[in-house]
Amino acid sequence: MTIHRQVLLALCATALTMAAAGCHHDPYLDILPLQKAGMDYEVIKEVKSLKPTDMEIAEVAQVKMGGISDQGAVALLQIGRSEHTPHFAEAADNLIQSGVSEQDVLIIGRLGQLKDGAGELQAMRLTGISDAAVIEVARRHAEGKIALSGVSLAKLKDAGVREATLCELIRRGVRDDQVRDIAFMKAHRTSDAEILRKYSMMT
Repeated sequence: MTIHRQVLLALCATALTMAAAGCHHDPYLDILPLQKAGMDYEVIKEVKSLKPTDMEIAEVAQVKMGGISDQGAVALLQIGRSEHTPHFAEAADNLIQSGVSEQDVLIIGRLGQLKDGAGELQAMRLTGISDAAVIEVARRHAEGKIALSGVSLAKLKDAGVREATLCELIRRGVRDDQVRDIAFMKAHRTSDAEILRKYSMMT
């Protein structure tokens, strides 16, 4: 074998090795959706470093266009992976549109509720229930415990129960079938403090 042929073979082998390495470590990513969403270039590089799938890029682009910040979008991608919630964008968008803050959307995501409880949580927020109460419901759901429904919370709020008391009643595991009695107590001028004394920690 001539020296010239040996050199050619060596170059071909090197090229094939580099190509294989490139395919494994730096796959082609279509980042156009992120660019169209207006994401900062440095953040796009951060997203690329996470080696996302095309589906994940689409999810990140969607939440970005829905009003989530660049870093919030990256955080949702990471949360989606850790909580096994690959389709997080629609739930996050709906929560943002209902008035839930970005910070609380991330908390709900970390509780694993962007896939299961987002619809109900969105409905709660749309009825005027505070973010704090929504988070308490999400936390109960994440723990596999019962929590007051949005309808029950709306009834208690209309009855005059304060937001801080609503949150405490959720934490104490008060059930939907107890809401009527609480509303009756409020109608008879029972204070929130008295209600909390009656309904101690349930579960």
